[in-house]
Amino acid sequence: MAADAPPAVASGEVVVTVIASDDHGHLEPPAAGEVVLSVPSPETLVREAAEVRRVIARTGSGDEALVIVVEAAEELREDELAAVLAAAQHTARAVILRVMRDG
Repeated sequence: MAADAPPAVASGEVVVTVIASDDHGHLEPPAAGEVVLSVPSPETLVREAAEVRRVIARTGSGDEALVIVVEAAEELREDELAAVLAAAQHTARAVILRVMRDG
């Protein structure tokens, strides 16, 4: 993502953190955060933007970050990221987009 970052990442509006994987290449479950939505691909974020927004908006208040998991992705386009950013405006809680690798 660093080589061809979407504008929201390049501008600093979105922070990208690479998390180490286990010996089999899988990410460990996040230490913090409440998984509120899991989608099979980044395209789903755009196709179901209203659902993403609804899920984020209904979470209410709390201290724990909200986590959206994308199960398989080779890349993340600006429109896919924009759908999450728009939904995140409906909560005061931090929103984490956890993108799993493809394959």
